[in-house]
Amino acid sequence: MTLFFTEMWERFSYYGMRALLILFMTTAVIDGGLGFDDKTSGAIYGLYTMGVYLLALPGGWLADRLFGLKKSVWYGGIIIALGHFTMALPGLVNLFGTAEVEKVALSAFDTNSFFLGLVLIVFGTGLLKPNISSIVGQLYPAGSSKRDAGFSIFYMGINLGALIAPIVCSTLATYDWHLGFGVAGLGMVIGLIQYKLTSQALDGLGDQPIVETPEEKISFNKLKKGTTYVIGALIAIIAVLFTGIIPIDVSAIAGASGTIIAVVAFGYLGYVIAFGGLDKGDRNKVGVIAILFLFSAMFWSGFEQAGSTLNLFAERFTDRTVFGWEIPTGYFQSINSMFIIIFAPIFGAMWVWLGRRNMEPSSPLKFAFGLFALGMGFLVMYFAAKIAASGDLAAPTWLIMTYMLHTFGELSLSPVGLSLVTKLAPKSYGGQMMGIWFLSVALGNLIAGLIAGEASGGSEEALAQMPDQYMLIVYTVLGSAALLFLLKPIIRKMMGEVH
Repeated sequence: MTLFFTEMWERFSYYGMRALLILFMTTAVIDGGLGFDDKTSGAIYGLYTMGVYLLALPGGWLADRLFGLKKSVWYGGIIIALGHFTMALPGLVNLFGTAEVEKVALSAFDTNSFFLGLVLIVFGTGLLKPNISSIVGQLYPAGSSKRDAGFSIFYMGINLGALIAPIVCSTLATYDWHLGFGVAGLGMVIGLIQYKLTSQALDGLGDQPIVETPEEKISFNKLKKGTTYVIGALIAIIAVLFTGIIPIDVSAIAGASGTIIAVVAFGYLGYVIAFGGLDKGDRNKVGVIAILFLFSAMFWSGFEQAGSTLNLFAERFTDRTVFGWEIPTGYFQSINSMFIIIFAPIFGAMWVWLGRRNMEPSSPLKFAFGLFALGMGFLVMYFAAKIAASGDLAAPTWLIMTYMLHTFGELSLSPVGLSLVTKLAPKSYGGQMMGIWFLSVALGNLIAGLIAGEASGGSEEALAQMPDQYMLIVYTVLGSAALLFLLKPIIRKMMGEVH
């Protein structure tokens, strides 16, 4: 229960703020936003969502070496809340009013606090997200059937927070963007309070590493001090870059980051295959992880456009008026979580039912179906984009159908991918292979942000090209699904007895 509600409120803060993120950046300054163009906003969105997954790797390391899992969750939650409140800070200034001559200074303050808040949230989430899941795993003995049930309940907490948050934060954001950011932070604070009040339920789990000898204490303190300096320096450098003291091209940084992630991932996988001391069977399995890395990044580059490209489509080109009331754009961000809550038990039961009859699809085939469902969702959006390009507003059912198909894709690919990596990873490389897998999610999130800058229809010319851009996504994703289907026999042979 302690972990369920902590994670629920953390996901409340994350998805509540994410529902507002690209809308706030693209809204004109006079209307309370930052006034960024679509390309810059998409690149920032991609870098932020990439960072959340990327910093889970050092976050796990810090928990193992320094803080322990429980303290890492606590520190991470505090940093996340500070990030949201930093983003909300300009709203307090607005309450007191400001003369026209001060508008420029206030806008700069808004921009600076926005970027500093994002940096803090990325660092905090990197500490909290991987480690709270690890504590869930420690609640149950290895091989216990209760572990899967526990994670299923925990997963419902994630989606419950993600379902409620966009509605609450978007409602308040209609009055002031910063109220939406502030209530996201308040959610994290509520999660921290209940985490501390019920922490006795976690006694003996996720404790700080034990340091006994004087030499270990000296080494531990040096590591702790050095880590503090490094984290502080990183926050300062990133904040300075984004606040404009040093002029940068955000899109160029995003593109370079994607290249670096891909090179690091495949360079490391190649090193493990060539020099990792593995037998032929394990080398083949690592090769399968490398192949599926590409298809995973492809999937997430489409799926994660929910918060960017599709969010902007809901804002600009969707008829959101019901009985004279305009539905806040962010409400559409709750649809995916609603469908997960509805369909996750159905998909789970379906795999079990098919398995009993020896008809369950192999993991690569489930992957291919996930990509196929993603492509079909964007095919729906192609027709919605045609309506928008003609000058009319699209009905909200287009987006609802797209989110439903994308949810089917997520349920076919995401849990299967996580499970498959644990089965394929050689014994001495389990954690590292999972880290590589999360790099594919980070890369996909980054690409999603870059695509948003090109497919958002922010100008008349871009609007005319929008249907073709959606169709290009359809061709790419469905082509990837077809390629994976053709590679299925080779992949299954490389997997050996793993299915």
